[in-house]
Amino acid sequence: MDLGIQGKVALVTGGSRGLGRQAALSLAREGVNIAICGRTQSTLDSTVEELAGLGASAIGVVADVSDTAAAQPLHDRVVADLGPVDILVNNVGGSIIRTDITGTSLEDFEATFDLNVFGSYALMKLAVPHMRDQKWGRIINIASVWGREYGGNISYVAAKAALIGATKHAGVTLAKDGVLVNSVAPGSTFVPGGGWDTYQQNNSPEVVQDFIDQNLPMGRFGWPEPLGDLVAFLASDRAGMITGACIPVDGGQGYSLI
Repeated sequence: MDLGIQGKVALVTGGSRGLGRQAALSLAREGVNIAICGRTQSTLDSTVEELAGLGASAIGVVADVSDTAAAQPLHDRVVADLGPVDILVNNVGGSIIRTDITGTSLEDFEATFDLNVFGSYALMKLAVPHMRDQKWGRIINIASVWGREYGGNISYVAAKAALIGATKHAGVTLAKDGVLVNSVAPGSTFVPGGGWDTYQQNNSPEVVQDFIDQNLPMGRFGWPEPLGDLVAFLASDRAGMITGACIPVDGGQGYSLI
């Protein structure tokens, strides 16, 4: 399926590895020019090489988007090297601390919001003016099954729920301008070096299997390609009636009916 986004410019945060890398690869296969950011130059370089091998113009920028001050220079670099951002994929996220209210300080709670919400919001604010001017734009925010319902830890659940809420509001606000804003909610997805990889290394096969049996209806952890391809679809005109949505990619892991 030709998604009709060849030549567009995308910025994928946390795009050097994991789900961000997969989103960047899926977009590159559609002819999109890609900027990725991350904190490690060597990892950025290897992913940029992969993207270039698919025919994309690609750059990697060292940036920590949990610091909102990094948003402006990152955005400026992308515009200077590739052109204005048509497609923004806010993928950076994670947990600073993994416990409940009794073990999560206010500082840890705030830091999780910095990582999952505020950097993404800062980049949205920078990208939206160009998108409105050209009457076309796509923003895809990577949330989580634990932003839709109870699970995980308190700061992560709250931050991802806030991201989903901001996505919904922005999607409705910008719909008339041709700017579509959606979120994607992955379930427990295995990527090399990711959190579920670490989980499997740190626990016995019996513990891992029990988690799978209790939580994952497909009988296995998720994998990155379905999420990457959904991001590419949401970035296209084929998704022209989808905005303000939060779409699960969780193999039935979530229980929410909405």
